[in-house]
Parts: sequence; C-alpha cells; structure tokens
Amino acid sequence: MEKLSVSATNKEIIQLALPISVALFIPQANFFTNNVFVGMLGQRELGVNGITGVFYLILSMIGYGLSSGVQIQMARRAGEENKDGISETFMNGAMLSLMFSLCLMVLTLWFAPILFGFSLNDNANFALSIKFIYMRVWGLPFLGLAQLFSAFFISIGRSRLLIYGSIVTTIVNIACDYAFIFGKFGFPVMGFKGAAIASVVSEVFYAVTMVAMFFSHRLHKEYPIFKYGRFDFEHSIQSLKVAAPLIVQFLFSIGGWLVFFFFIEHLGKESLAASQMLRSIFGLVSVGTWALATTCNTMVSNIIGQGRSRDVIKLVLKIGKLSLIYCVILGVLLLVFSREFLSLYSSDASLIDFTIPSLQIILVSTLIMSLSTVAFNAVVGTGNTLVNLSMEIGCVGAYLVYCYYFIYLKHSALYICWGSEFVYWSCLLIASTIYLKSGKWRGKSI
Repeated sequence: MEKLSVSATNKEIIQLALPISVALFIPQANFFTNNVFVGMLGQRELGVNGITGVFYLILSMIGYGLSSGVQIQMARRAGEENKDGISETFMNGAMLSLMFSLCLMVLTLWFAPILFGFSLNDNANFALSIKFIYMRVWGLPFLGLAQLFSAFFISIGRSRLLIYGSIVTTIVNIACDYAFIFGKFGFPVMGFKGAAIASVVSEVFYAVTMVAMFFSHRLHKEYPIFKYGRFDFEHSIQSLKVAAPLIVQFLFSIGGWLVFFFFIEHLGKESLAASQMLRSIFGLVSVGTWALATTCNTMVSNIIGQGRSRDVIKLVLKIGKLSLIYCVILGVLLLVFSREFLSLYSSDASLIDFTIPSLQIILVSTLIMSLSTVAFNAVVGTGNTLVNLSMEIGCVGAYLVYCYYFIYLKHSALYICWGSEFVYWSCLLIASTIYLKSGKWRGKSI
C-alpha cells in the first residue's frame, strides 16, 4: 500500500505546495489575460468584470467550501491509511457537489437581478452585469466536479496532477477569450458576453481533464469510488457538518469583498477599473501563500490522523515562515516595477498613476496575509470549522465597518479604501493565533 501519512518536513511541504502553486498560478494568469482583453473594450467593461468576477467567485467558493470540508475528511482518512474511507468520502462529496451546483444556478438566475438592481447606480453597469452572470453560471457544475477532484488529489499527496487541469483550462480560456471577444477564427464579435462563454467552455475542459487524470493514472484501481455509487445520507450529513461552516465562512469572506466593490462603484468608473486591476494583482501575489495555506490545511489534518497533535504548532510556524519569505520577495519586485506591471492592464497613464498608491498599500498588507492565511487554514485542518466561521464573521464585520465608514460615508481616496485589507488580515491573524495556542482543537473527531 502506498504510504499516505506525511512527516511534514520542509521538503515534503514544498513538494506538496509547489504543484498547488502552479495550479493556482495558471488560472490567475488566465484571469490576468482575461482582464487585459476586457480592458481593451473600455474602463466600464473592466470595472464591471470586477463586480461580476467577485459575484461568481462567491458561487465558486461555496463549491470550494464543500470540497475543502470533504478534503479535510479525506486527509484524515489518508493519515489513517484508509483508502476505502477516502473513496466513500469522495464519491458522496461528488454527489453533494452536483446538487449544490444545480441549486446555485437556479438561485442565481432569480436573485442576481434583485441584488445588482439594488446595489448598482449605473444602469449600463447593471445590464452588462446581468448578461454576463446569466451566461457564466452554466459552468458551475463542471467547476464543482473539478474542485472535488483537486481536493482528492491534494489529500492523497498527488497535488502535481492539478497542474494538468490548470494548463488545459488556461489554454482553452485564453484561446476562447481571443476568439469570442474579438470575433476571431470565424466567430462573431461577442464583446463582454464572449468572455463569459469562454470561461464556461474552459470549465468544461477543466472537469474533463481532472476526470481523465484520475483514470489515466489508474487511481480508480487504488480507490474503488464506484463501490460507493449509492448516496449515503448519514455520510453526507457528516461531510456537511465539517463543510457547512466553511461554506458560510466563504460567503462572508467573499461577500464582504462584493460589498466593497459595490461601494467602490459609487466612487466612479475610474476607481472601479483601478480596483479591478488591484484585485487581479492581489490574486497573483497570493498564489504561493494560498498554496502553502492549503498544504497546511491538509498536513495538519493528516498528522492529527497519525496521532501527532503535538507537532501542529511547529508545522504551522514552519509553513508560515515560507509564506512570509515568498510574499516579501514578490512584493519587492512588484513595488520596484509597479508602473511596468500596471501598463499591461491599461495604456492610460492617468489611470496607472491613480492606481499606484493603492497597489503599494496592497503589497504591504500581503505580508500580514502571508501569516494569517496559513494560521487560519491550520484551524480549518483541525476540523473545528465552526470556530473558523465565528472568526470569519467577526473579521468580516470589522472589515465592513471600515468600508462603510471610509468608502460609503467619507468617499475617501482609493488607497485608504484598500486599507481595509489591513483590518481584515490583522483580525484573522490575531484570532487564529489565539485559538491555535489555546489547544482547544485537540481531540476533535471528524
């Protein structure tokens, strides 16, 4: 039997995190390219792409919350060397994911016009947003399936397989963006709507590739998932007990960001366009940190499954140090070459000058994020997801108070608005550190 338990050395951390980093970077590069293409259509399209992107991110993070909950369980079974348990958990998770995706699609088609009609000032922004979202949601079932396979590969230590799905979806998305947005290769000019169609097509290819990786590496022989093809209600309830707080947590987390963008829209299209560029840069910078945080999540659950709870704090400190070093190096490079990087999004010199102070604020805030994300995911790995939810509600609450006062009421300069990142990540770091040091997570069974 292949050994599924981990020893949590620096080498093992990097071996697991590096493929996850590549897998996360490729979609971020795809997102970056999408912004460059949409930016060519104008500031309005670039700004609306930011709002709709965050809204879709909320939908995708609900699926990610479910897959993260299932991943925690699979990693725990991996620490116990229980392949049948991994197979059963995965198959039930896949069925849950499909049900969640279909429900989200129906809710979005009904709720999106109400939300955007209430929140946006500009009617043109509203019309563009709804057309995009109505097309975009059709990719949700495929994205949910791909997320479940990603969680499975990470939990069994095969994170390198994530790279293949990311490469395929990126190539397909960039090619389809170019073809559909600008009407190339015989396709009609679709503009902003073309970006949505391209994203759906890429998510279909993403799911197909992940399934192909599972079977081409003969993992169905090691993990008999079809043995558990019948929906197990009791097992699903157990999965949801772990995943539900994570789902609500991500709703609060990304929902707070959506409110931020709604507030920014009131400041004008220049602020909205600049914030969309900043959001894209934030995503690129955080790739390595999120990969290390995901590694921390999985390894914490794994070593607890081995009965090594005493090593958790040591592991978190080790991964946190790697995360901080990564953010310092990348942050310095982006600070030095700020103007050159922003010019990739837009040739408008005044927009670039307007954006640079806020970029500097974001890059400094990522230093706090590098530690808080790792610590927070260590709490996730312990299985006490209700604690994560409580932390998230408190941190997002502080974040929204800041946004409401400085953006909605005071209409502050954009760099002050983006100072909200300091508030959120600082609160998260403090709360996660206090809980991990308390030791109250020991003995949690999932």
